[in-house]
Amino acid sequence: MKPILLDFPTEFYTERLIIRMPRPGDGKVVYEAMIASMKELKPWMPFAQKEQTEEEVEQNIREAHAKFLTREDLRLLVFHKETGDYIASSGLHRIDWDVPKFEIGYWIDTRQSGKGYITEAAGRIAEFAFEELKARRVEICCDEKNIKSRAVAERLGFTLDVILEHDDVSVDGNELRNTCIYSKIR
Repeated sequence: MKPILLDFPTEFYTERLIIRMPRPGDGKVVYEAMIASMKELKPWMPFAQKEQTEEEVEQNIREAHAKFLTREDLRLLVFHKETGDYIASSGLHRIDWDVPKFEIGYWIDTRQSGKGYITEAAGRIAEFAFEELKARRVEICCDEKNIKSRAVAERLGFTLDVILEHDDVSVDGNELRNTCIYSKIR
């Protein structure tokens, strides 16, 4: 079956969170979170290397919405259930529908960090991948030096499969970096 023909929920929940596909109009809250979090995002995220306008972020959100519908990439936004506050961006990326396998990526609004939201969201996203998308493999890949991201994978019981030496260039382009690949399999 072609991935575009797959039907699955576009929104799901945890005890505290709403996790859903991006929608037109979400750019404003994502932009505000990016601005508030730039210092923490800059060492790890390519998109944080240059300031973007709110319009550019909205364009990116709309492109993510379209890719979700075509099943090319499944970005997910995380909101607090009670307050409606935007918390994080996550999703299932680098999809191989033939296996099927997915990579969970994430970043959090710094103003929301330290409350366990990313671990809660990533855990539920992994469940979604296994239950709804019939994943055989889910990965979390991160820079070896990104201790917080590594801790999320480890708290969720992902196995460290390998550390690929000199696998990537740092986002500032100044040095080679090692990549940790964590996984869960079904």
